[in-house]
Amino acid sequence: MSNVITEQKISTEVSQDANQMRKLVIASVLGNALEWYDFFLYGTAAALVFGPLFFPVGGDPLQGTLLAFSGFAVGFLARPLGGIIFGHLGDRYSRKMTLIMTLTLMGATTFVIGLLPTYAQMGIWAPLTLIILRFLQGVASGGEWGGGVLMLSENAPASRRGYYTAWSQMGVSGGFVLSAFAFYLVQKLPEADFMRWGWRLPFLLSIVIFLVGVYIRKNIRESRAFTQAKPEDKHEKIPLLVLVREHPKALLQAIALRLPENGASYIFFTFSVVYAKHVGISTGDIISAVTLAMLVEFFSILFWGALSDRIGLKPVYYIGVIGLLLMAFPFFWLLSTGSYGWILLAMFLGLPFCHGAMIGTQPCIMSDLFPVRVRYSGLALGHEVGSIFSGGLGPMLAVALLIQFDAAWPISILLMVYALLAWVALRSLPSHKEEKE
Repeated sequence: MSNVITEQKISTEVSQDANQMRKLVIASVLGNALEWYDFFLYGTAAALVFGPLFFPVGGDPLQGTLLAFSGFAVGFLARPLGGIIFGHLGDRYSRKMTLIMTLTLMGATTFVIGLLPTYAQMGIWAPLTLIILRFLQGVASGGEWGGGVLMLSENAPASRRGYYTAWSQMGVSGGFVLSAFAFYLVQKLPEADFMRWGWRLPFLLSIVIFLVGVYIRKNIRESRAFTQAKPEDKHEKIPLLVLVREHPKALLQAIALRLPENGASYIFFTFSVVYAKHVGISTGDIISAVTLAMLVEFFSILFWGALSDRIGLKPVYYIGVIGLLLMAFPFFWLLSTGSYGWILLAMFLGLPFCHGAMIGTQPCIMSDLFPVRVRYSGLALGHEVGSIFSGGLGPMLAVALLIQFDAAWPISILLMVYALLAWVALRSLPSHKEEKE
């Protein structure tokens, strides 16, 4: 009789855990998608409208785009600060509370961008205010990723951590798809209407996104690993100091792993819009191809995460890194054909395959680098410092290289450098056998 009761109790606990994981997956995917929708809007707008509206310069339109991408870079420069602030709060007080705070800050700043007067209306204060708002967006996103990852990785069963943490990355892809689709729709407006008020609509929609996101996040539970941690592990006075003093190697590994994933993604789906305009390819075609590729990646991320549970995190990450090394030059060759079919192939190889393999395993492989007492800080800081040198400076550097050389080969070399640095980091990580042990 006691055995039956015990089995029923275990069955009930397993069912409850499965139900909680479903709730966490839904909350993570939707919450991240809504958060990153806001953040990605700036990238598309920087490529399409912010140059002439907020950074008007005479002559080459690429110059205005370069200045717009400088604001893009500011958001990335702010992300480590957000990682420090929200990593501290998440390690000391609450993962859940911190995620509500990041979403609130992101929603508010994005909505205000949609109301911002242009340079013609407000002069120099227009670009300055835009850059300040982008900085605040960066602070919010700097605390978002690490917390979203930990809500899954610290609650998932050990045998399926790769699969479950991959769901958090689907939210990132979903956010891009939403933002790209929003701009795709408003671009259907007449050019004058789009430039005057149509571009504002995707930003103003963030108020709805904010309300939905906060509701979702208020109804999830706190991280299990965090609540079960020893008090002395959960309340380090300054987690950042412990991280830098005791785990510098892990921090450098996280930064290096971030470089090719983030650098490739922003060059593939942000700089490619600029490159397409420069070589005379339809903006609608390039945005359409990127959106389709990201839709496929939305699902391929789960495949890569599940595969990492079977063959290990390192082998899957190697697939993405080696794939990027091989694709760095052919990507732009395919784009330069101007043929939609070849453009689509370039995006599918670059995003669902190369980028997908890296981003699908990144949450789990980075989480394993740090102990629970500094895990939020380590994830956030490693992820965001890496983003400065890849996603932040990458598109701006790519535009500068395009202006200087009027060719794509320097950008291909940049992608290869990112991949080689990650290769070095991967070689210093434990093997698959050691992971299992």
